[in-house]
Formats: sequence, structure tokens, C-alpha cells
Amino acid sequence: MSPRKPSAHELTQEMIVEVAHKQFTEKDFQQVSMRSIAKELGCSHGAIYYHFKNKAELFYVIIGAYFTQLNKILDDTVNGTEDYETKLYNVFVGFMKFGLNHQSQYELMFMVRDVEIDGLSQEAANLSYEKFAQSLQALATNKLLVSDIHSVFIALHGFVSHYRHYVKDYEEAREAVNVHAKFLVKALT
Repeated sequence: MSPRKPSAHELTQEMIVEVAHKQFTEKDFQQVSMRSIAKELGCSHGAIYYHFKNKAELFYVIIGAYFTQLNKILDDTVNGTEDYETKLYNVFVGFMKFGLNHQSQYELMFMVRDVEIDGLSQEAANLSYEKFAQSLQALATNKLLVSDIHSVFIALHGFVSHYRHYVKDYEEAREAVNVHAKFLVKALT
């Protein structure tokens, strides 16, 4: 006798998100389907549609949580009690630390491109970038140009992109992270 499949009412969004996240980090966006998620959960794909209207919405829920986590790091740093230069340094370290400790999530946030999800994921990325830009502007001792902020973001993104898959986590790149963060602080001050 096979186990009973959960109905749409027993299936929770958290259960779906957990399995979907696993599949999105193991495969490309296009290789994941509502049916493959349902199969792993042992339910019908219709049960998943009860909670999410489509795969793009499900993906957005997953990356939205990561952007919230990254934005919290920025808020906590900006609202800290350290001096401005230390806060600026901590923003840079926090960004790189997040990216290196959450490599698969970082890839989903900033590197997955697909017509089906670009609108939603780009919206979350843009809001997070705005938070980043506002954080830098609030911490800078002089007015930063838009190009300065963009260059710093690209430098941080490039750092994380370069080290992802070469290091297991932040600890393995700690020294390089510190050197890069100090370099960026020096460039802005």
C-alpha cells in the first residue's frame, strides 16, 4: 500500500518552497517544473497551483526571501554604532560574506536570467540595489556619484562571482574579502 498523497489543503507553502528551492539550486530554472516539484512532494501538480499561480511566482517567493536577508544585513550595518568608515567596510564585507556563504542563493538572485522570471526577479534586485545605494550614500563622507555606487556594486558582485565555486564559504576567502573591502573603502573616502 503506497502512502496517501497530501491534498492541497494539507500541503503548505513552506513545504513547496523547500522542495522548489532544492530543485532550483540543483537545476536550471527551465529544468524545474511544477510537475517535478509535485512528484518530489508526492502530490498532484494541481495541489501546488492551489498555493502558487505559476513557477515564476514560486521562484519569486524564494528569491524574495534572500533579498530580504541581504537587505537586513545592510540595515543592521547602517544602523550600527560604529564610525562611518567601519560601517562602510562592514557593508562591503557583509555583501561578500552573504554571497560566499549562500552561493546557490546568490546565483538565483543575481545570475539566473529567464524571460519568464526576469520581470519579477529584476524588481527584487532593483529594490535591493536601491537599498545598497542608499546605504552607501548614507555612509559616505561626501556625495557619491551614481557611477561610484554602481562601480562598487560591480566590484562586489565580481568578487563574489569570481570566488563562487572556488571556495566553500566566506571563511575560506576571509583574507581576500578584507583586502577587497579595505580597497573599496579607500576608493570612496
